[in-house]
Amino acid sequence: MLVLPLSFSLAACGTDDGKTAPVGTDGPKRAEAKRSPKPAAAPSPESPEDFLGLAEKAMAEEGPWTFSVTGQEGVTLQGQKSTASYRATVRRGMAPEALHSQGVSTSSKGAEENEEIYVVDGTAYLKQGAAPWKEAPASDPGMSNKIEDPVAVVEEFRAYAKAATGDEVGVTEADGTVELRVGSDKQKLTAVQDRAWVKKAVREFAPTAEQLRTAGIVVNDAQLTLSGLKEVLVLDAKTYRVRSHHFEFGFLVPYGGQDITFEQDVRQENQGPFAGRIELPAGVR
Repeated sequence: MLVLPLSFSLAACGTDDGKTAPVGTDGPKRAEAKRSPKPAAAPSPESPEDFLGLAEKAMAEEGPWTFSVTGQEGVTLQGQKSTASYRATVRRGMAPEALHSQGVSTSSKGAEENEEIYVVDGTAYLKQGAAPWKEAPASDPGMSNKIEDPVAVVEEFRAYAKAATGDEVGVTEADGTVELRVGSDKQKLTAVQDRAWVKKAVREFAPTAEQLRTAGIVVNDAQLTLSGLKEVLVLDAKTYRVRSHHFEFGFLVPYGGQDITFEQDVRQENQGPFAGRIELPAGVR
């Protein structure tokens, strides 16, 4: 609690004859105790923007953060499924902004490939397996799909909230957490393709869509069906720090009277801050 200092003047002074001097117009007066008004309590957050503003501030109060990232995606065609999984440790600096990710991808046949990414000053540096470092703007589609930035999700949800109509961005408080959520059930892509979170799914699907086209399969937005989408950002209800993020979606591509199914599921968990700096290695500078 805030302790407010109270200032008083003594109302009585001793006289030579031991009597107390009367208080009059010429005598000492007791000053009234003046209390400073209590500061107004900050309003409780209610809207998605309120919570996201608090999350942005809370994450900026620490240095680099460590996140664990796991992901899975797969394509199923005529009962045959091809899958890949990914796991990584991501460290995200706040001031200055920087990112370092070290992970490994595993194919359905068990083949593994190491992957390392740095993002510094808007430039991404990618090393896959034994290949040399590749440099490109972080906004380059080939790079942006490789970058899992758990802190940037806060800004993404802010964009969702600004563009939303009605209560498309849901907020739920329970069990010490605040959940912000967007999503869609199964429907044609053309019906929801203007939603920001659906555009994100389309970007994530783009590399696989290009592979399918190379294999001679027609893939265009007018034919695609979104089989479902769920994106959830979880904050701590007391500190408003990001606890986790989950992005899951799928697409159906018509082919030969059946559907090719694409699915992706990415999860990020906050492991807390760490003492260190994110710097490019000597071989990359």
